[in-house]
Amino acid sequence: MTTFLLRRIAGALPLLLTITVISYAMMGLAPGGPTALMTHEARAMSPAARQHLLATLGLDKPWYVQYFYWLNALVVHGSLGYSYVDNRPVVAKILEKLPVTIELIGLSLIVTLLIAIPIGVTAARYRNSLFDHFSSVLSFAAYGIPVFWLGIVLIDVFSLHLRWLPAAGISSLGHEHDPIDNLRHMVLPVATLSFVSLASWIRYQRGAMLNVLAEPYIRTARSKGLSERVVIYRHALRNALMPTITLLGLSLPSLVGGAYFLEYVFSLPGMGYLGINSVFTRDYPTVMGITLLSAILVVAGNLIADLGYAVIDPRVRYE
Repeated sequence: MTTFLLRRIAGALPLLLTITVISYAMMGLAPGGPTALMTHEARAMSPAARQHLLATLGLDKPWYVQYFYWLNALVVHGSLGYSYVDNRPVVAKILEKLPVTIELIGLSLIVTLLIAIPIGVTAARYRNSLFDHFSSVLSFAAYGIPVFWLGIVLIDVFSLHLRWLPAAGISSLGHEHDPIDNLRHMVLPVATLSFVSLASWIRYQRGAMLNVLAEPYIRTARSKGLSERVVIYRHALRNALMPTITLLGLSLPSLVGGAYFLEYVFSLPGMGYLGINSVFTRDYPTVMGITLLSAILVVAGNLIADLGYAVIDPRVRYE
């Protein structure tokens, strides 16, 4: 297992390096730049002063030279640089916002699993029933609805009209450390992200359960007189969870991307909100830091999915 982990980590390093090169190149080749916002008409700056500003920020060199400076600081010093907006360390800014993003993704994943797995198993158990058709309609509806649009609709219904739940933020004024108030603020974002994630989970779980129920050992279990509940939940479900474990890792990119959009819609002070604001202000070091961390989360999710195979299925062994 240790050898397998080391191989996977070694294989992930070139991927992460490629992601950072492409991201830095896209920012470096984009028109404008951080100084475009610092030297607009309301803040007129002489050519000499502007050149000094470029040199101070290290922006007077080609993008690939800037990239190697950034990579050297990351590898040698473990630094992601300093923000162009407030001159704070990028690592400190990301760590400050990371808990909100982890909370949103974690709660959404838990809610999605608690809903999707029972629905998928029941739909497979009662194939072609009314419930099965309902689950199909639910999954396709979830698949086709944009996450930001659903978030806006839920805000309009439950916050503006019914006034049941807060529309934005992570806590109310004066309740910054109240967990109950925090959960009330997270209800709408979590519900939005969970709903749009249901589509793939329900369909995969239903298909996996149908395949398992057709296996010979399931017919053998039924022939022994075991109850249908024991057959489904003790013998079939464990093997049917294998595709779900795979989907767990593969769904992290969509969860992270969806969380970033929702943080902006619901004004949650997480990495997504910081990242989008950094793009608007052209704060390249912060954008690069968030891009790198997001890529690491995706790679880690795929690694967790591989390790989950060995836990769920004793036939799988990594040498």
